[in-house]
Amino acid sequence: MNTESLYQFQTINPFTNKVLGSYKLMTWEHVKQKIDEGHKGFQIWSKLTFLQRATYFYKLAILLRERKEEYGALITSEMGKPIVQAVAEVEKCAWVCEYYADNAANFLETQSINTEFAKSYLSYQPLGVILQIMPWNFPFWQVFRFAAPALMAGNTTLLKHAPNVLGCAEAIEQLFMDAGFSQEVFQQLVIPVDLVEPILEDAYVHGVALTGSVQAGSAVGAIAGKNIKRCVLELGGSDAFIVLEDANLEAAAKDAVASRMHNTGQTCISAKRFIVVAAVAKRFKELVLSEIKALPIGNPSNPETRIGVMARPDLIQNLDRQVRKSVEMGAVLELKGGAEEGSNYYYPQLLSNIQKGMPAYDEELFGPAIAFFEVENEEQAVHLANDTVFGLGASIWSSNIERAEQLALKLDVGAVAINKFLQSDPRIPFGGIKQSGIGRELGALGILEFVNTKSVTIV
Repeated sequence: MNTESLYQFQTINPFTNKVLGSYKLMTWEHVKQKIDEGHKGFQIWSKLTFLQRATYFYKLAILLRERKEEYGALITSEMGKPIVQAVAEVEKCAWVCEYYADNAANFLETQSINTEFAKSYLSYQPLGVILQIMPWNFPFWQVFRFAAPALMAGNTTLLKHAPNVLGCAEAIEQLFMDAGFSQEVFQQLVIPVDLVEPILEDAYVHGVALTGSVQAGSAVGAIAGKNIKRCVLELGGSDAFIVLEDANLEAAAKDAVASRMHNTGQTCISAKRFIVVAAVAKRFKELVLSEIKALPIGNPSNPETRIGVMARPDLIQNLDRQVRKSVEMGAVLELKGGAEEGSNYYYPQLLSNIQKGMPAYDEELFGPAIAFFEVENEEQAVHLANDTVFGLGASIWSSNIERAEQLALKLDVGAVAINKFLQSDPRIPFGGIKQSGIGRELGALGILEFVNTKSVTIV
């Protein structure tokens, strides 16, 4: 294990390509100190009442709303998200803070069990220090989506954020302190990935939540399993957007494009595969192309921009490889966009005639590229939607709600939206199956992931 900081992380503005900041890596000794501090903080934080903990989260929500423009600009500068979407991300963080401040006590209330014994019940108790490993594409929301339920339950946390949004990580850590939290409750780490394993081996660390790629989730899940630690993984997705012949095509096309192009296509639950019944496929495609062409593309700091730049050059290179390989194998490029030389722009593309074995069929396209499929009927639509290693979410569009609900239950995913595009919501459990992840975040289920559900029986 390296004990010296041999290099630094740098954050780079993907629009200007200017260096924003440099961050020295922490040594293992420094990390171990933070783990120990998190454990000490847990002894105090876990003994507070829900009302006392909620007070801090209400203050967090106030500060998030007061500083939303500042934090939105920071998000945009570090990973290129259009500024309007970045500000909305911060506002959503305030919502999840208030949601768990309002509801944690009810979610974790002692549950009586009807038995022949004098008394039987379930008691929910926090575990201790939890590691969170978070991605760059929603640098504030992903952190708060985990932190609000985990901390309201009484745990403390260590944040390992993505290297390209460490300015956001610093800002979030300072925000917690500004809201009055003890420094030991929320701490951020600047570490390489090889320190994740010793962190999870530490006796004071009781679990890990990761949002990221399948590869990262597989690696972290293996470490957690080896050390018998709780693990929640929210990984990739290749969500189906199913349009039946009786759908409102105009509304569906608007939502399809809004979902796919949000965050310049860099969203795990965006609609990535448009699966459309043949009777309306041509018209729907025309509407989609019209919606895409109307989206303003440009400087992500401009409030009018809806498609900005991608976060890093390697992301562009991978998406370009996937599209080019699919075209070489026979896919048809119906909207020609792609990478712009010398910048991090990637203009929207739409692929059709996609067959199994092509990257556009088998892999997640993480960027503004649409995989368009035409099917004969709803049975084919469900089969195609399920023919993937992913199982995060899906959308179904039909004027027949009963029919759409029946199809929703046939989809191998963690969440389905009918006549709207899928979005995470603090009130509704979120997560996937298959290679899209393990466990749930948000809602009542989200707060139960990192507590000990203890049964007590009295004779």
